[in-house]
Parts: sequence; C-alpha cells; structure tokens
Amino acid sequence: MTAEERKVIFASSLGTVFEWYDFYIYGTLGAFLAKYFFSNVPPNVGFIFALLAFAAGFAVRPFGALIFGRLGDMIGRKYTFLVTMTLMGIGTFFIGLLPGYATWGIAAPIVLIGLRLIQGLALGGEYGGAATYVAEHAPQGKRGYYTSWIQTTATLGLFLALLLILGIRTVMGEESFGDWGWRIPFLLSGVLLAVSIWIRLSLSESPVFQRMKEEGKTSKRPLTEAFGEWNNAKIAILALLGATAGEAVVWYGGQFYALFFLTQTLKVPAVPAQIMIVVALALGTPFFVIFGMLSDKIGRKPIILAGFLLAMVTYFPIFKGITHFANPKLEAALSASPVTVIADPSECSFQFKATGTEKFTTGCDIAKAALVNLSVNYQNQDAPKGTPATVKIGEQTLTATSADFAKALPAAIKTHGYPASADPNDINYVMTTVLLWILVIYVTLVYAPIAAWLVELFPSRIRYSGMSLPYHIGNGWFGGFLPATVFAIVAATGNIYSGLWYPVAIAAMSLVVGFLFLPETKDVDIKQI
Repeated sequence: MTAEERKVIFASSLGTVFEWYDFYIYGTLGAFLAKYFFSNVPPNVGFIFALLAFAAGFAVRPFGALIFGRLGDMIGRKYTFLVTMTLMGIGTFFIGLLPGYATWGIAAPIVLIGLRLIQGLALGGEYGGAATYVAEHAPQGKRGYYTSWIQTTATLGLFLALLLILGIRTVMGEESFGDWGWRIPFLLSGVLLAVSIWIRLSLSESPVFQRMKEEGKTSKRPLTEAFGEWNNAKIAILALLGATAGEAVVWYGGQFYALFFLTQTLKVPAVPAQIMIVVALALGTPFFVIFGMLSDKIGRKPIILAGFLLAMVTYFPIFKGITHFANPKLEAALSASPVTVIADPSECSFQFKATGTEKFTTGCDIAKAALVNLSVNYQNQDAPKGTPATVKIGEQTLTATSADFAKALPAAIKTHGYPASADPNDINYVMTTVLLWILVIYVTLVYAPIAAWLVELFPSRIRYSGMSLPYHIGNGWFGGFLPATVFAIVAATGNIYSGLWYPVAIAAMSLVVGFLFLPETKDVDIKQI
C-alpha cells in the first residue's frame, strides 16, 4: 500500500467515523433531548417525540442517497462527500447550541427535527461516496481489504460516542451532565469537522472519475440510468433484498438492539451495559479488516451469506444466553410465574409505531405495552366481545382499565419475582461480553465485504447513485425500524424473544436471494468505464 493510498483510506474513513459519531450521540442522548426540547408534554411522550426525530434521520437517508449519489456521479466523488461531511458536522454542532423548549417554545423542537433531517440526508450521501472513492483507488485484488477500513467506521463511531459520553458523565457527575454537560459531545463535532475537512481537502479526485471526465463519459442522467433502465434497476433491487436488508438487520441487531435489549428488556444499568458493548466492539472491530482481506481471496458472497446463516441459526440461543448471564432473576421469573392477558381480541392491536406518535389506548393494548416495558412474558387468552381486558398473575387478577393499574401491575409483578432491574452482583460480565462479541463478529461478517460487493455490482458511470440507494434503504428502513418492529412483535405474542423473528426472517430472505441471484464480483475490473 502506497503512502497516497493510505492517505485516501485514512481520510475517507476518518470523515465517516466522525459522521457516524454525530449520528450516534443523538440516539445515545435521546433522554436528555426529550427533557429539553419536548418539555411541554409528559416525559414518556417527550421521549417518543425524541425517538421520532431520530427516526426521521433514518427515513430520509435514501433521499440523501439519491441527491448526493446524483451529484457524485455528475461532478465527482471528492467534492460530494466533502459537502455531506460538512452538513453532518454543522447539524450536530448546532444541536449542541440549540436553546430548549423553555427558551424558544415550539421553534426548538421544529429546528431540532430540521437538523436531524439534514444529518440524515448527509449520511445518505456520505457512505456511497467514501466507499466508491476508496474502491476506485484500490488495486485489483485488494478492494475488499481497502474498503474494509471504511466498514470499521460505523462501529468506531459508536465506540467513540459511547466512550466520550461515559468519560464526560464520569468526570462531571450525573447532575452537571444532565444540566448542560450532555451538550459537550455535540459541540465536539465542530473540532472533528474541522480536522476532517482539512484532511479531505488535500485529496485528489478518484482516478476512475477523473478519466471518465476527461473522456466525456460521465453520466448526464445518473438516476435515470441507474433506476430507469431495467438492467441496472434489477441489480439495485437484488442488492437491496439479497445483501443490504440482511446486512442491516444483523448490524442493528448485533449492536443497537443488543444495547437496547440489555438496558430496556433486561434492565441492566446504562453504564455497565455501555461498557460491555464498548468492550465487545473493541474486540470485534479488527475482524472487519480480517474478513475484508479474506473476501479478496474467497469472495464477498460466501462471507456475507455465512453471516446471514449464523444469525438465523443462533440469534435465539444467544439472546437467551444474554438473559441468563445478565439477569438470572428475570430468567427465573419468566419460567416460574406465568402471566396471562385476557381480552377481547378486537381490542388488541399490532403496536407498530412507524413514527413513534401512534396511540394504542384500548385495555388490551395498555396491558400488553405495560407488560413489555416490564420485560414480562405472557400468554394471550381470548375473551367475549366487550369484556374489559385483565391481567392474571398467578392467582391475582388486575383490570387494565382501572385507575390504579399503572401502579398495581409493577407491584404485582415484583411480588411474583420479577426484578425491577438487574442486580449488578448477579451479572456475569465476562460471559455477557463474550456473547455480545459474537454478535459483533456476525456484524463484521456481513458488513466487512459489502462495500466492495456493492461497488463492483454497478458500472462506473452510475456507481455512486446505484450503490447508495439500496444501501440506505436497507440500513435506513429495514435496520432503522428494527426496534419498533421488534417491540410490536413482542407485544403481540407476549414473548420477549419473539421480536428476534424479524431479523431472522430478513436474514433468511437475503440468504436465499443473495445465494440464487447475486453474482460473485471479487474479480470484476471496476476501472472499466
């Protein structure tokens, strides 16, 4: 690897690390954003609105892929991902300065959502540009290795965000951090932005794009070519269904949902949960490069499909193992104290919250949502039409619509052995971290070779546009809506593990589609115009 190639990889990866850092600190600090920007509504509703603003960033990522993919194929890779990085950094920095609802009123949450949309659009254009830029600099036979460094950036961005937040909270103390210290991680993005721009400005344009430009072969209508012509559109559809959708659910399942499962379902305190995730990420991250290198030798396809297969087969036992080692009292209660929701089935909704604002107010929905939040498994029993929904715990029965239900249910659950939170003395930190590390290894399998695979699937003229859209639909929609989908499945079935069927089913779909319809591409010459 030459000094110039190392610089290309470092600059592209560094900027992408900072962009992912920007994106993750919002998700990690969502509770504080809810407190300051949605203080005009009850805390639980405010948190939902904060998550809605977070989801908005995911929802617009495919549109960012279209906007910046088109620019990248028309004016160049370098300048386009300079713009996306700048927009991302500016959006994050101003969230750190933005006055709260108490100062600005309704304008505060409106501006916050606007900044999140800018971040989502920018992230939609960043990844495709960085991956294309690095791949077009890489020598034949080493694209998997070169682009695998970019694949480390999402994990490193999450790692950096968690590490900084933990450090600042520890140094400042919870009170000061809650008052104003939560703004510091946002403001630090200004420093990261300046460093990234300085480094990226020194880069040259991609040699493939430069040659296309000199020969007058750049696309004038990249979106029409990429998605309006069936031969190219078919590749994009297959790349979405056979690669990026499965990669997204394994990626979000192994990192984001694992943290959510620890803190929200198993009630592990936030700090030890984040530390275990950070350790698992640190131990797993080198495998991005290892599997990227391996994909240059044996191919992209077998490595990614192996990740899908392993996730399908082992997700259920791994998450049950995490419960066993992180909260054994909850595991015992789930086995020993059966709970039944008895309700008119017409009152029971599939509680999918696509926007986070949907209301589910029947007695059945109230009972099920409350039990899911308390991490309680339950059985469903149909009742005659019009019967008020009740929850039966052992010999005790509670009516979901009664005035004291919100207080009576947690008390009854506690009486039957369900812990309010995981006891730190009961947590097997080593084994929990090992299982989290295995989930990260699955992430490295599906994510390490995918940049090279996507780049190689599309011709140079439309590469930026062609690869960006399926990547961001897969990650922004299939991955971004994973928590909401999992919650709805758990609420419908009454089993805290049943939501895992969503990532398992999507991984199975991608395994089949990818195996049958997507080609191996490691020997493709991407420098052909």
